[in-house]
Amino acid sequence: MDEPEAALSPQRQLSLLVLMHELCQKPDTQFIIATHSPILLAYPEATIYSFDNDKIEKIDYKETQHYKITKEFLNHPELYIKNLFLDLVS
Repeated sequence: MDEPEAALSPQRQLSLLVLMHELCQKPDTQFIIATHSPILLAYPEATIYSFDNDKIEKIDYKETQHYKITKEFLNHPELYIKNLFLDLVS
């Protein structure tokens, strides 16, 4: 799947995780997903590959830029808004 989150709300992304889990109960089931969604990246026991640098490498969930940025934004949205819109907040 190529970025399935593009058409899905966060709630529907969670629903997709459940559906994927149900399908993975069958033998020989696997998914290859290109995503920026920290929700989809959180699938248990997923192998995550990063294409961010010059080489493709395995990466832990909490080391992905998508996780780090989303976590920081949700923890401190006011800081992001202040920095993103400096000219509007002054």
